[in-house]
Amino acid sequence: AVQLLQSGGGLVQPGDSLTLSCAVSGFRAYYSDMNWVRRQGPGKGFEWVASIENRGGPTNYAASVKGRFAVSIDAAKNTLYLQMTSLRTEDTALYYCATPRIRGSKSSDRNDYAYWGQGTQVTVSS
Repeated sequence: AVQLLQSGGGLVQPGDSLTLSCAVSGFRAYYSDMNWVRRQGPGKGFEWVASIENRGGPTNYAASVKGRFAVSIDAAKNTLYLQMTSLRTEDTALYYCATPRIRGSKSSDRNDYAYWGQGTQVTVSS
């Protein structure tokens, strides 16, 4: 069965760094496009954050996180990562790893994703 198991997250101060992990089972993450999306509060929509294309392909980032976040895959561990630096209060959100239904998709529509992690909360506050 496909499972995306997330870890990491927590409460940090502005300017701090944090790394999220997404351990994949049921398929090889390295051969798939993988995305990170976030939701900044109840009643708010999802926001695409970052993506990494299959087989170590290009990475892409939302303008709001470009230069501060980095997405990567450890093929041996079958795990996706999101390294977040220079965190801001506006990065506070529930973060999800997810697989897009269409390769190359940078969608913020939850219906465009096939599999999801359980979500992990990141809170940036002084």
